[in-house]
Amino acid sequence: MRYLVPLFVALIASAQERPPIVGVAHIGLKTDDLAAARQFYGHVLGYQEPFTVDKPSGGLMLTYFKVNDHQYIEVFPELKSPAEDRLSHIAFETTNIQQLRDYLASKGVKVPETLHAGLDGNLSMMLKDPDGHNVEFVEYRPGSLHTKNFGKFLPDTRVSERIIHVGITVADRAAADRFYQDILGFHDIWHGGMTDDRTDWVDMRVPDGTDWLEYMLNVHNPSPRSLGVMHHMALGVPSVEAGYKTVVARGINPEKPKIGRDGKWQLNLYDPNGTRAELMEPKPVEKPCCSPILDK
Repeated sequence: MRYLVPLFVALIASAQERPPIVGVAHIGLKTDDLAAARQFYGHVLGYQEPFTVDKPSGGLMLTYFKVNDHQYIEVFPELKSPAEDRLSHIAFETTNIQQLRDYLASKGVKVPETLHAGLDGNLSMMLKDPDGHNVEFVEYRPGSLHTKNFGKFLPDTRVSERIIHVGITVADRAAADRFYQDILGFHDIWHGGMTDDRTDWVDMRVPDGTDWLEYMLNVHNPSPRSLGVMHHMALGVPSVEAGYKTVVARGINPEKPKIGRDGKWQLNLYDPNGTRAELMEPKPVEKPCCSPILDK
């Protein structure tokens, strides 16, 4: 019996270790004009829709625009008012959702009692972060809509092949850090601001990948338009100038590319409901303001 006790303790400790969180899985957005959203994400950005999911009660719940095998833009035709936040949720991929659920429970985070496969066939759970944002974690499962379509619906029309970060408003950085950094293992790779003496943005990289979450700080009583700027996604591209030429050729007329405070070329695009989709080059071409960009 005395040999079983250490084994039991080891099993409990293992169950409470955090499993890998490898990157951004998707961003969920709400629209009141699905046709216009399809024109933007399908035609302008060049993504295909490999599948949709209907509500159990009938009618479309959401459609998926595929960025790559592990990343999607989910669009929900449920926006009720122009004043409503268009962000439904953000999502990150883990390799073991049950272990992540048990780990978070051990840290006092409110999690579901049990996990069930979703309508898409994957295992996931939805949490609330300290700012009230819906944050989903997903494990892609064999036989799901996603895994059955690995290697498919990846056309050359895609303006980008990777979501490199998603951004959300954060009112209390310390509270956000306790959740994302202390519990989930995200880490600060850059911070900067509109001027050198302030911090308006903090880039928090996932613990086991290269994608990051961007804290959007110092946002007070944002208008719907401002929320669309803040709650955004960034699409990595080798050349912002080439991306600019592509989207102009596809019928839109955005502001010209510029170099951001992080020293990187970027291009701000907006979907029909005002959500920002930022094209961004991976490396700075100028010295970043405020702090160096950490590679690890």
